Amino acid sequence: MVAQFLRLKLRLLGNIFRRSPWQVVGISLGLVYGVGLAALLFMTLVSLRFVGDVELIRDVFIVAGSVTVVGFIVLPLLFGVDDTMDPRRFALFGLPDRTLAFGLAVAAMIGIPALALAIVLAGTVVTWSRGPGEAILAILAAAVAFGTCLLLARVATGLASVLLATRRAREVSSVLGVLLIVLLSPVIVVLATLDWANSGLRVLETIAGVLGWTPFGAAFAAPGDAAAGDWGPAILKFGVAVLTLGAIWFGWRSLVARMLVTPGREASAKSYRGLGWFDRMPHNATGAVAARSITYWFRDARYWVSIIMVPIVPLLVIVPLGIAGIPLAYTALIPVPLMCLLLGWSLHNDTAYDSTAVWLHVVSSVRGAADRAGRLVPVLIAGALVIGLGSAVTVFVLDDWRLLPSIVGVSTALLLGGLGVGSITSARFPYPAVKPGDSPFQQPQSTGAVTALVQSITMFGSLLVAAPAIWFAALGLFDDPAWHAAAFAAGVGLGLLVLAAGIALGGRVFDRRGPEIVGAALRA
Repeated sequence: MVAQFLRLKLRLLGNIFRRSPWQVVGISLGLVYGVGLAALLFMTLVSLRFVGDVELIRDVFIVAGSVTVVGFIVLPLLFGVDDTMDPRRFALFGLPDRTLAFGLAVAAMIGIPALALAIVLAGTVVTWSRGPGEAILAILAAAVAFGTCLLLARVATGLASVLLATRRAREVSSVLGVLLIVLLSPVIVVLATLDWANSGLRVLETIAGVLGWTPFGAAFAAPGDAAAGDWGPAILKFGVAVLTLGAIWFGWRSLVARMLVTPGREASAKSYRGLGWFDRMPHNATGAVAARSITYWFRDARYWVSIIMVPIVPLLVIVPLGIAGIPLAYTALIPVPLMCLLLGWSLHNDTAYDSTAVWLHVVSSVRGAADRAGRLVPVLIAGALVIGLGSAVTVFVLDDWRLLPSIVGVSTALLLGGLGVGSITSARFPYPAVKPGDSPFQQPQSTGAVTALVQSITMFGSLLVAAPAIWFAALGLFDDPAWHAAAFAAGVGLGLLVLAAGIALGGRVFDRRGPEIVGAALRA
């Protein structure tokens, strides 16, 4: 029976190479890259066999191994994978739970991640082969680590197939996954700034000392302790690793038994009363477009990603600056304008987000100006909240209310300038975007030059509109506070002017290029 599962897995992998030529080329490049990276790590691990600092190598291995184990758990749960060997697909074959669980676990050894992991773990065996006893323990520990990672991946994939069965659940988990990765960036920056020659090595030793006794790092710590001569802790940690593997195996068996008698989840149907935002907005073309845009921003995962990233990006900017020693008096001025810049830039390709639904605007003869103005409403509401609350919080933290006009002026110019320029580019240069219902992280096929050009034009246009306000704000900060009023006037005045011009010109472009916009949506 196990042989049947292995043949089935090999057949499924072979079918990958029966797709279109370009997909086969991409898969082949990914395979070469993954195996090549694993081979490079293998050669590095082999070279460590001749390095005498056993304790340092052990600590690095424990931390790296623990991160690897966590990756095999977290990635399937957060991003989900298409499980071609889902246990529920074998429910009608009448196989015992234990046989099915064992067969699927063995079949998991066939695949690119398993191959790369096996190559790297083989390198660790060479690293710790500093004696007969150490070599035997290294082989056993590598086998346990290999089984632990693959079984954890199977368990995580099974849970993901149950918990993330609906599209909304997958979208939320993907957004949370990206958010988690982004939030780890400041941690990486902090680690990069540590003085590894002194305090950094002590931090590494402390972390490894804790992880070595946990199920995450025990299998990677045992051979290192044995090579260092600490056979007592090595045997105990190896016992922890074996018990962990046994517990995961029983958990996998239980999960398979549960999945065989549990049907797949289905998205629950929701009932809505009334017309929602269409009842609340003015009953004209602009109000209808605004209601639809607000509905998108509340329900569409493609817009959630933009909203979530807006407050995260300033954090990624100010944390490294703070670590580099830039005073708080300057870094605190960055978040609100930067968030307004991102909000204004977010609509530069909004027409493409409608996909084929944009034909409704064309065939119903909606005026271009009404379409352009309606799409701005949700971003203007969000921008007003960011500017109002953010500016007040900034000047309160800095205890200098003289800065308020400059912060409001610069932020307003960046927001309205981006919306004005984006109102033109989204009608004149729509490029393929993620289709409704698809993952917000799926990359559509597009010409990279056009995409980069449109994005750059919108970003540069926003900065150009805000340049006078930024200049006056700098003068108010470093020369005379009286310049702050000029920054406010320049920012608000130019922002409103560019916004009005963008709606008018973008509307004319939309009226003139309606068929081309529909054609671009169909091609995308």
